[in-house]
Amino acid sequence: MMLVVLNWVYAKWFFEKDLRKHSDIVELSWQVTDDSCRIIYLGESSNNNYGEEETNHRKISDFTSDYFPMVKMGDLTKSASHAQTYYYMLKHVPKTSAVETVVVTMNLRSFGPIWIYSRLETALRKQLVLLQDYPPLVNRFLLAFKAYPIRNDEEWDALAYEHRRKDPLLFPYEFEWDNNFAWDSANAWRGWHDSKGRYDPEITQLAGHYIKNYGFNITDDNPRVKDFDAIVDLCRERGWNLVFNLMAENVDKANELVGRDLMQLFKYNRDFLLQRYGSLEGVTVVNNLNLVRDVNFIDQDWTTEHYYEEGRRIIADHLASALREF
Repeated sequence: MMLVVLNWVYAKWFFEKDLRKHSDIVELSWQVTDDSCRIIYLGESSNNNYGEEETNHRKISDFTSDYFPMVKMGDLTKSASHAQTYYYMLKHVPKTSAVETVVVTMNLRSFGPIWIYSRLETALRKQLVLLQDYPPLVNRFLLAFKAYPIRNDEEWDALAYEHRRKDPLLFPYEFEWDNNFAWDSANAWRGWHDSKGRYDPEITQLAGHYIKNYGFNITDDNPRVKDFDAIVDLCRERGWNLVFNLMAENVDKANELVGRDLMQLFKYNRDFLLQRYGSLEGVTVVNNLNLVRDVNFIDQDWTTEHYYEEGRRIIADHLASALREF
């Protein structure tokens, strides 16, 4: 009985303060209710990143909202977020909200071990502890006792490395290497050469980044798949229309540096997501994967979904076409 009383006191007088201090993502969820948003866009830095020389800093979600001037649209944007973060953002949108349609960013990279075991995960997971399905006081104790994965950079890197070595690569044809690590090592050893046969160490390294970040097969037991499945169930429970916005990757650069084998994995993983979620009632998958050309990617020395204004507008236009059905 005493614990019940203590939980009530904590929930009523202290919980919200702790949420604002330790889980700032929940404030984003509350804001869409305060703003009476009917459409909410959940994204990471792809939504709000822009080039240094750009004068127009508008987000993908801003450009999308232009197509629906009579409908209030808001965004929940937090850098480095992924499907697990989005799930908790959505779970804490108050049931009194006006939300009808939810757009969730889907990054192909986020299904790979480099992102799943990112060095940013400790900080992200800490933010989710108070948002779990336990009584508020229990969650506060879990936070106090650091009941979330606390690993240093080397430990996160080791987990990613382990999966890169053990997860098999699946191709519809015979492939020279069994796993991501072997493929990447061969790329580093052989090197990248220009049309005149000259070795280029920087381009060799960039090609390696593409292999590391995209050289994998999505399977049913992938942690991100489970997170997106949970989002589907939650949106059905809340009666929301759900749109997964599969972001554009720099397939031009990937094809130039690595070639058809990586293109095959792009296709395999895209088709996996389209088949798994595109056939579900109440779920739409917007396929932007090949829509944005290399010139519209801001980062030319890394693998990101950061676009110049034209790229952001292209994705917004494609997304808006899908949203019109609602």
